[in-house]
Amino acid sequence: MTNNSAKSNLTATADVLRELPDIPRRDNEPVFDEPWQAEVFALSLSLHEQGVFTWTEWAHTLSSTIKEAQRDGDPDLGNTYYLHWLSALEQLIIDKNLGDAAQLNKLHKAWDTAARNTAHGLPITLP
Repeated sequence: MTNNSAKSNLTATADVLRELPDIPRRDNEPVFDEPWQAEVFALSLSLHEQGVFTWTEWAHTLSSTIKEAQRDGDPDLGNTYYLHWLSALEQLIIDKNLGDAAQLNKLHKAWDTAARNTAHGLPITLP
Protein backbone atom coordinates (compact mmCIF):
# COMPACT_ATOMS: atom_id res chain seq x y z
CA MET A 1 0.00 0.00 0.00
CA THR A 2 1.39 3.39 -0.94
CA ASN A 3 1.63 6.21 1.57
CA ASN A 4 -1.09 8.15 -0.30
CA SER A 5 -3.32 5.08 -0.31
CA ALA A 6 -2.82 4.60 3.44
CA LYS A 7 -3.66 8.28 4.07
CA SER A 8 -6.74 7.93 1.88
CA ASN A 9 -7.90 4.89 3.86
CA LEU A 10 -7.36 6.70 7.17
CA THR A 11 -9.30 9.70 5.91
CA ALA A 12 -12.15 7.48 4.72
CA THR A 13 -12.24 5.68 8.07
CA ALA A 14 -12.29 9.01 9.92
CA ASP A 15 -15.19 10.14 7.71
CA VAL A 16 -17.09 6.96 8.53
CA LEU A 17 -16.48 7.41 12.26
CA ARG A 18 -17.91 10.94 12.12
CA GLU A 19 -21.10 9.47 10.65
CA LEU A 20 -21.63 7.34 13.78
CA PRO A 21 -22.83 9.81 16.42
CA ASP A 22 -24.08 7.10 18.81
CA ILE A 23 -20.86 5.10 18.98
CA PRO A 24 -19.31 5.17 22.48
CA ARG A 25 -16.44 7.69 22.41
CA ARG A 26 -13.79 9.22 24.62
CA ASP A 27 -11.80 12.19 23.32
CA ASN A 28 -13.62 11.75 19.99
CA GLU A 29 -12.19 8.22 19.56
CA PRO A 30 -14.17 4.97 19.70
CA VAL A 31 -14.15 3.27 23.10
CA PHE A 32 -14.17 -0.51 23.44
CA ASP A 33 -14.65 -2.35 26.73
CA GLU A 34 -13.62 -5.71 25.30
CA PRO A 35 -11.24 -6.76 22.50
CA TRP A 36 -14.06 -8.44 20.56
CA GLN A 37 -15.83 -5.07 20.28
CA ALA A 38 -12.84 -3.54 18.52
CA GLU A 39 -12.57 -6.60 16.30
CA VAL A 40 -16.22 -6.53 15.19
CA PHE A 41 -15.92 -2.78 14.64
CA ALA A 42 -12.81 -3.26 12.46
CA LEU A 43 -14.41 -6.13 10.55
CA SER A 44 -17.44 -3.96 9.78
CA LEU A 45 -15.27 -1.13 8.50
CA SER A 46 -13.22 -3.54 6.41
CA LEU A 47 -16.30 -5.08 4.78
CA HIS A 48 -17.68 -1.61 4.07
CA GLU A 49 -14.36 -0.49 2.55
CA GLN A 50 -14.39 -3.61 0.35
CA GLY A 51 -17.83 -2.61 -0.96
CA VAL A 52 -19.75 -5.47 0.66
CA PHE A 53 -22.34 -2.99 1.91
CA THR A 54 -22.91 0.74 1.75
CA TRP A 55 -22.81 2.90 4.83
CA THR A 56 -26.52 3.63 4.29
CA GLU A 57 -27.23 -0.12 4.41
CA TRP A 58 -25.12 -0.41 7.56
CA ALA A 59 -26.85 2.50 9.30
CA HIS A 60 -30.30 1.14 8.41
CA THR A 61 -29.45 -2.38 9.61
CA LEU A 62 -27.88 -1.19 12.86
CA SER A 63 -30.78 1.18 13.54
CA SER A 64 -33.32 -1.59 12.91
CA THR A 65 -31.38 -3.97 15.16
CA ILE A 66 -31.32 -1.45 18.03
CA LYS A 67 -35.03 -0.62 17.63
CA GLU A 68 -35.90 -4.33 17.67
CA ALA A 69 -33.84 -4.86 20.82
CA GLN A 70 -35.55 -1.91 22.49
CA ARG A 71 -38.96 -3.34 21.58
CA ASP A 72 -37.80 -6.61 23.18
CA GLY A 73 -36.90 -4.82 26.43
CA ASP A 74 -33.30 -3.61 26.03
CA PRO A 75 -33.11 -0.54 28.32
CA ASP A 76 -30.53 1.04 25.97
CA LEU A 77 -28.01 1.94 28.67
CA GLY A 78 -25.10 1.74 26.23
CA ASN A 79 -23.67 -1.52 27.54
CA THR A 80 -25.31 -3.56 24.76
CA TYR A 81 -24.32 -1.30 21.86
CA TYR A 82 -21.68 -3.63 20.42
CA LEU A 83 -23.95 -6.66 20.82
CA HIS A 84 -26.33 -4.80 18.51
CA TRP A 85 -23.40 -3.95 16.24
CA LEU A 86 -22.52 -7.66 16.04
CA SER A 87 -26.15 -8.63 15.36
CA ALA A 88 -26.37 -6.05 12.57
CA LEU A 89 -23.14 -7.33 11.03
CA GLU A 90 -24.39 -10.91 11.18
CA GLN A 91 -27.63 -9.84 9.49
CA LEU A 92 -25.71 -8.17 6.67
CA ILE A 93 -23.52 -11.27 6.29
CA ILE A 94 -26.69 -13.29 5.80
CA ASP A 95 -28.36 -10.68 3.57
CA LYS A 96 -25.27 -10.46 1.33
CA ASN A 97 -24.97 -14.27 1.11
CA LEU A 98 -21.52 -14.28 2.71
CA GLY A 99 -22.74 -16.89 5.17
CA ASP A 100 -25.95 -18.24 6.60
CA ALA A 101 -27.51 -18.51 10.04
CA ALA A 102 -26.41 -22.14 10.44
CA GLN A 103 -22.77 -21.23 9.72
CA LEU A 104 -22.91 -18.33 12.17
CA ASN A 105 -24.51 -20.54 14.82
CA LYS A 106 -21.78 -23.14 14.32
CA LEU A 107 -19.11 -20.46 14.74
CA HIS A 108 -20.81 -19.15 17.90
CA LYS A 109 -20.81 -22.63 19.40
CA ALA A 110 -17.19 -23.30 18.40
CA TRP A 111 -16.10 -19.98 19.89
CA ASP A 112 -18.01 -20.63 23.12
CA THR A 113 -16.48 -24.10 23.46
CA ALA A 114 -12.99 -22.79 22.76
CA ALA A 115 -13.41 -19.95 25.27
CA ARG A 116 -14.62 -22.33 27.99
CA ASN A 117 -11.67 -24.67 27.36
CA THR A 118 -8.96 -22.01 27.29
CA ALA A 119 -7.13 -21.12 30.48
CA HIS A 120 -7.50 -17.52 31.61
CA GLY A 121 -4.94 -15.25 29.99
CA LEU A 122 -4.22 -17.50 27.02
CA PRO A 123 -5.36 -16.62 23.51
CA ILE A 124 -8.52 -18.35 22.37
CA THR A 125 -8.12 -20.27 19.12
CA LEU A 126 -10.62 -22.14 17.05
CA PRO A 127 -9.68 -25.61 15.79
